[in-house]
Amino acid sequence: MALSVVDLYRDILPKTNCGECGHPTCIAFAGQVVADGLSLSECPYLSSETVERCSIELEEQYAKGKWTRRDMAEDALAWARERASSMDPATFQARLGGELVMDRDVPVFHLPYFTDTLLIRELAITTREGLALTRWEQVFILNHLAQGGTRRPTGRWKGFIELPNTTSKIKNMVDSVEEPIARAFSDNLLLLKERALDQGGTVETENAGSADIAFLFSPFPRVPVILLFWDADMEEGFEAKAKLMFDETVTDHLDIESVVFLGEELASRLVEPKPQQL
Repeated sequence: MALSVVDLYRDILPKTNCGECGHPTCIAFAGQVVADGLSLSECPYLSSETVERCSIELEEQYAKGKWTRRDMAEDALAWARERASSMDPATFQARLGGELVMDRDVPVFHLPYFTDTLLIRELAITTREGLALTRWEQVFILNHLAQGGTRRPTGRWKGFIELPNTTSKIKNMVDSVEEPIARAFSDNLLLLKERALDQGGTVETENAGSADIAFLFSPFPRVPVILLFWDADMEEGFEAKAKLMFDETVTDHLDIESVVFLGEELASRLVEPKPQQL
C-alpha cells in the first residue's frame, strides 16, 4: 500500500512538531520523505521496525515515481539525449561548424563554444580540459546538435522580439539577460569591454546603430550574437540599456528556449565571470 503525505503524517509520525528532524512540523517532514526520498530514520521517535516496514513501501513507490518530485533538469537531459541520439555524428561538422575527429575509431566532435572547445564523444560532453558541464548546459548543447541546420549566418540581425514564437519568453530575456547586463555596466563601459573581450567578443561598429558600444560574440560557429549597449545619461534621465541581436538564421540552430539560455549564459559570463568557466 502506497504511503501519501497524509498517510505518513496521520498513521506513522508522532505529530508532535518537535523539530528534532530539522523540519518545523511533522507534515513538512512527511512531504520531504514522500516527495524527495528523505529517510524516515531522521525522525528520532520511530522504532527501527516501523522505519524498516515503511521504507519497503516507500521504496516501491519511489521506483514507480509515485508522488515524487520530478527532477526537471534530469528529465530535460534525458529528452535532449534521446533527441540528439538520432543524429548522425558525421553530419555535425557540415551542419554546425567545428571539426569531427576520429579517436580510436570513435568520432569525437570538437565544437567551439565561446573561447573554449567542447569535446562530444557519444553524446558525452566535456570541455577541452575534461571538465563536465552542468545538466542544463548539456541540454543546451544537445539541443544544438539535434536542431542545428545547414544555413550559415546572413548578417541580417533581429531583436529577440522579432523572432517567431517569442511572445511568452520576452520577459525572460529582459529580466534575466538584458537588464542584468545594463545594471552591471551602467557608467562602466571599460569594464564591459574588458569582460566582453575576455569572452571572445570583438568590438562591432558596422551594426552598432545608435549604441554607445557593441560587441560581436560567436558562442557557436554558426550562431553569432551582437550585444548593443547604451550607457546611462543622468543629465537626460536615461538609464543604461542592453539589447541582444541575433542573426535571422538563429532559429535554424536553436529553439527559442535555447536562445534564452544562450542569452542567460552570455549575461552570466559578463556579469559574474567564473575563475574556471568555459
